[in-house]
Amino acid sequence: MIPDYQTLMLPVLRSASTEAVNTQDVIRALAEEFGLTEEEAEELLPSGKQRTFDNRVHWAKTYLKQAGLLTYPRRSFFVATEEGQKVLAENPDRIDNKFLQRYDAFQEFKSRKSNSDESGREQHPTSDQEDATPDEVLREAHRQITSALAVELLERVRSASPKFFEDLIVELLIAMGYGGASEDAARALGQSGDNGVDGVVDQDPLGVDQIYIQAKRYAEGNNIGAGDIRDFFGALNLKKAQKGIFFTTSRFSSSAAQTAKDLGTRIVLIDGLQLSKLMIRYNVGCRDEETLHLKKVDDEFFEGE
Repeated sequence: MIPDYQTLMLPVLRSASTEAVNTQDVIRALAEEFGLTEEEAEELLPSGKQRTFDNRVHWAKTYLKQAGLLTYPRRSFFVATEEGQKVLAENPDRIDNKFLQRYDAFQEFKSRKSNSDESGREQHPTSDQEDATPDEVLREAHRQITSALAVELLERVRSASPKFFEDLIVELLIAMGYGGASEDAARALGQSGDNGVDGVVDQDPLGVDQIYIQAKRYAEGNNIGAGDIRDFFGALNLKKAQKGIFFTTSRFSSSAAQTAKDLGTRIVLIDGLQLSKLMIRYNVGCRDEETLHLKKVDDEFFEGE
């Protein structure tokens, strides 16, 4: 029998207790540890695009990461944090969602699920659903999946190079429809920026109007201040530009938001959470895995029967 993702949390954390481990190596080791048959190990999700056991290991890893018990030192690898090692030293019988509620970071992660409305991974139960209708359960799972996807996308972007981040922003703007069909409609201006500007995108297909871009790939907690906004405003003035978009993977301080509002030039602020939502909406850095159609009776069809 394939274990559920909460049952896998403790074994996943144990597997990375002393050193960074490769996710696929852990999946193979845990499949053997739980005595999965070849058929069980190869069982696919309804989408047919991922193995069920792999999916549950990934969910266990994601939730441990959000609680601060795991970290991703590099692509495809994870390792227990100092807090994760402390938990293992307690020798718990089980780690599950209830156990992780002791961590503020995990509570914050769970609270963000209601702010998402796009698609993501396979659904799984994480809350009391006894009083919910089936369609409410499905939509709640949908929000939880999207929330986890948004967090993972943002973490990937934060760990990428500054040049990759700048190119990502340009690609996102093109996906949103800026610049029309021109191949030169948007371009990154270099890792070090160009007089305080990181990129430029044509607002229309003819390139009559342009929007300048500032992109700051900052860690969580390293928020953008009012001084950064004023510097960007000065850079826009040098280019005689009237519109700018400031992207960051962190957040904007209240003074930064107020400064942008007070300046005459139109400056739009996009923080890390907004960025990840836009990436999901426009399929940048992610892709559709499965489409579910909800059907209901067509009353008009049966009228006059």
